[in-house]
Amino acid sequence: MPWEPLPGAREAGPSRVADSLDRLVRHLGGPSADVTTSLVRRWPELVGPNVGANSRPVRLRDGTLTVAVADPAWATQLRFLEATLLERLQAELGADAVSAIEVRVRAGALRDRAGNARDRT
Repeated sequence: MPWEPLPGAREAGPSRVADSLDRLVRHLGGPSADVTTSLVRRWPELVGPNVGANSRPVRLRDGTLTVAVADPAWATQLRFLEATLLERLQAELGADAVSAIEVRVRAGALRDRAGNARDRT
């Protein structure tokens, strides 16, 4: 299959790598870089400190946000709060950013970037 530029790609001149990556990710069904950055950096602010301390976003694809929790009780709580969380996320990130939430229980889901278990209290 011959190479074809992504839809909306410019024909002439160099472009920023960030712009090219953003177009590629969006073409593959992912969100914009701005949405992803806001979602990860502002998670506790977007969903509230208690939910934010006990969950973390792990994937956003085609409008479906996958959230990881370490405890089944928190999975139940997030499913109960789904409509409220969707409303908040859409208000902050845009109406098309998140349309559904999937919650997954994963052991060690609340580890920090260094791999250390986070305190959930």
